[in-house]
Amino acid sequence: HKAAYSINKGLWGTSVGGKETLTSDGYLPEEAWPTQLTKTTPEKISLQFKHGELVGLNDETYASSVDAIRDLTARAGAFAIGRDIHVGDTIIGIKGRVGFEAPAPLIIIKAHHTLEKHVLTKHQLYWKQSLGDTYGNLLHEGQFLDPVMRNFETFLSDTQNRVTGTVYVQLSPYQFQVTGIKSENDLMSSAFGSYGEMNKAWSGEDVRGFSKIVSNQTMIHRKVNPQ
Repeated sequence: HKAAYSINKGLWGTSVGGKETLTSDGYLPEEAWPTQLTKTTPEKISLQFKHGELVGLNDETYASSVDAIRDLTARAGAFAIGRDIHVGDTIIGIKGRVGFEAPAPLIIIKAHHTLEKHVLTKHQLYWKQSLGDTYGNLLHEGQFLDPVMRNFETFLSDTQNRVTGTVYVQLSPYQFQVTGIKSENDLMSSAFGSYGEMNKAWSGEDVRGFSKIVSNQTMIHRKVNPQ
């Protein structure tokens, strides 16, 4: 007797394949998901990161990030969080579709990115995303031993030096929300001003001069090309 669904479980999630994932419009039925909803009352948790790595949950420090991931999987899995369908491309050009449960990874990635947005600069965020996508694609295609991967790793690792702090998350049935962060490295500080409210770093005259300089090239272009 052949099982209706192929289920492969690992630390970073569980894949679920069946007749529905062989089409582009089918969705897995409730009974296909290995982890069922057992909690319905929302729960607030906190994730502690040090240099970009998950080291604790609810202020409890773990000897290994693996243990923290397993604990978070159990906590969030009870809310049936992390279900989705992934469509990907293989190296031979075929597209594939598979269901997955990944409660811990989805929460960790979102929490980590939220913390990064508070402690990294705009350009750090842009290039980390860009190089991270390239690194992921090369890794997926088996290019881990290419020397350029070590170059990418050096940059990506360096960006994590100040990604330390606590991220607050609320768990609810089938979903979660990142509600805030706390970090000594937070660049969103009232000491420098409040977005949309007030600024403490420059005056109106400074803004006038800045605007003139920034628009200088556009002004030159308009004079050379009036039409």
